Amino acid sequence: MAQYIQQFLNSVLSQRGPAALPYAEDMKWHIRQHLLYLTEAYPSLQPKTAVFTHNDGRTVNLLQADGTVPMSFQGVTYNIPVIIWLMESYPRHAPLVFVNPTRDMIIKRPHPFVSPNGVVSIPYLHSWVFPASNLVELVRNLSHFFARDPPLYSQRKPSNPSPNPNLNPSYSSMNSSMGSTAARPAIPPREYSPAPTPPPPYGSGRMTEDPAEVFKKNAVNKLVDVVNGDIRELKKSREEEMEGLFGAQASLRKREEELRKGLKEMQDEKEALEQQLQMVLMNTDVLEGWLRENEGKLGSNEVNCVDVDEAFEPCDALSKQMLDCTASDLAVEDAIYALDKAAQEGAIPFDQYLRNVRLLSREQFFHRATASKVRAVQMQAQVASMASRASTQYAF
Repeated sequence: MAQYIQQFLNSVLSQRGPAALPYAEDMKWHIRQHLLYLTEAYPSLQPKTAVFTHNDGRTVNLLQADGTVPMSFQGVTYNIPVIIWLMESYPRHAPLVFVNPTRDMIIKRPHPFVSPNGVVSIPYLHSWVFPASNLVELVRNLSHFFARDPPLYSQRKPSNPSPNPNLNPSYSSMNSSMGSTAARPAIPPREYSPAPTPPPPYGSGRMTEDPAEVFKKNAVNKLVDVVNGDIRELKKSREEEMEGLFGAQASLRKREEELRKGLKEMQDEKEALEQQLQMVLMNTDVLEGWLRENEGKLGSNEVNCVDVDEAFEPCDALSKQMLDCTASDLAVEDAIYALDKAAQEGAIPFDQYLRNVRLLSREQFFHRATASKVRAVQMQAQVASMASRASTQYAF
């Protein structure tokens, strides 16, 4: 039976095209495992496919676990017939559970966990969290809450009762009216056929069989046994192959996610490099333009007479002030370095060295402070210029 259930689930969950079940591909393996664990823990619940009708009239083919949930009431074990529908969003969302009363059963009204139309609502369903929640724990909770307050009662008929293997004793008297019938999946009532009538006994005369027929029958039985053995081996090998394919599918999906992540990172890096390349090209154009403008200003004989201080012209007063402060700072740094060398060699007295270093450090401090203020003003001007360009662009 376990092999049949496993083969059935592998078959229905691997279907593609219009006949495929409406579950997410990355969730089908979890659905399969949940149903296998459920049938292993509760053999009375069997998975099958059926058509579910939504409240808006839509119909869809879904998986369900149909059977009975055992419960213990007053020291006696009873079986409550239920149907557990695995909706399209399962297992990320809770399944839909119905009690499925037979013809000789009625739903208790009122009941804290079962509505008059059979919908079950227990705390475990409301607190369903994937992947911690599963069908085995759901059925355990159903058994627990049903044992506290049984949802079904048996109707006693005066004559000709219908045989029922899941006999539920009458817990208390109540009205047999079923109340309003809200929309729910079409569930046919369970009917149990009476036990088959045993064949009549053989006659008293001795019966003889043809040896050819006996040989033929034995050969057919032997062939059937061989074929059944081959089928079992084939099933086992195909199930192992299916397990390997499911594992390979999960591994491939994980690798696909990693590749997508790596590809996105490479695309982001490419965009950043393209922006840097554009910036370099813009700076190259600026420098080449400056060279073209200033190359013809000097003759070949005047190259050695160029004043370095006048070779670069600042674009504004702030840039000129920044250039002067930076040059003065570096000049003071060179002077302090020369004084250090002179003091090490004994060329100047130590007190004169300290006095000069103090004066130069003070001057260097003022130059650096001025450069810092100029840099802050330039940054504000640059931000304001970018904001004005952006506003003009959005205006267009």
